[in-house]
Amino acid sequence: MVTLGVPSLAAHWLRAIPTFKETQLRTSFVAADIASHPLEIIAEALEEIALLAEQAHPAAREALAAALPTLTDPARDELVVALRAEAQEKGHFALARMLRRRTGLRDGAHEVPDPSQRHPGEARVGRALTLGERKALARARDRDVLDRLLRDPHPHVIRNILENPRITEDDVVRLAARRPTFPDVQAEIAKSARWGIRQRVRLAIVQNPFTPPAISVPLLSLLVRPELEQVIAATDVPPILRSAAIELVERRPPIDPTDAPETKQ
Repeated sequence: MVTLGVPSLAAHWLRAIPTFKETQLRTSFVAADIASHPLEIIAEALEEIALLAEQAHPAAREALAAALPTLTDPARDELVVALRAEAQEKGHFALARMLRRRTGLRDGAHEVPDPSQRHPGEARVGRALTLGERKALARARDRDVLDRLLRDPHPHVIRNILENPRITEDDVVRLAARRPTFPDVQAEIAKSARWGIRQRVRLAIVQNPFTPPAISVPLLSLLVRPELEQVIAATDVPPILRSAAIELVERRPPIDPTDAPETKQ
C-alpha cells in the first residue's frame, strides 16, 4: 500500500513495476523514467523507494531491484554523482545512505589486478584468441569452452556468457565470488537482467571484497536480515560496506515475516 506523501514517480513505480513479469521490462521501464525526468524528481522518488526498502516493503524492494542496474552501471557514474549531490543538498538521507561514498579511489575495496593481466586464454590450436573470437565463443554451446571463458577477464565476454542459456546459477555465483576480479566484470553481473535478481548472486557480489562499494552498497538494501548479518560478520569486506549493513539491520523492523531468505527464484 502506498503511503501518503510518496512522490508521484515513486507511487508510479510501486504500482506499475509488480505488474511486469519480465525482469528486463522492469529495468527498462525504470531506466526510461530516469532518463525522462528531472534529477530532482528522480532523487525524490529514489528517496521514498529507499526508505520503504529499508523497512523491507515488498513492492519497494521490487522497484529498487529494477532501478539498481542503472544506479550500479559504471556508464551512469555521472548520474550517480549528481544524485549523491542532490541527496546531500536536499536531505534525502536514505538515498545518501544507498549511494554513500568515502574519500579515496577504492572506497576501502581490495586492490584489483593490474589491467595488463587482462590476457585472453589460448585456443586449442595454441594461439591466443582475439576479443572478437572470445565474444563469439561465449555464445556457443560447448560446455568446455564456456568453462574456460568463465575465467575471461573482459566484461564484453562476460556479458555474452551471462546471456548464454547453458550457463547456470551456480556458474554465475562462482563467477561473482571469484577473487581477485575486475570491477567491470562485477558490474556486468549486477546489471544482468537474468542473473542480477538472483539472491545467491547478489550475496556473492556483495561479499566479494574486490567488488567496488559503488556496486555492493546499493545491493545491500535487497538483502534479507540473515544475509546482512553474514556481511557484518565477514572479516574481509570493505569497512564502508560493513557499516552500511549495520545501519540497515538497525533500521529493519524488529519482526518482519517477509525478511527471510529466498528459497527459489
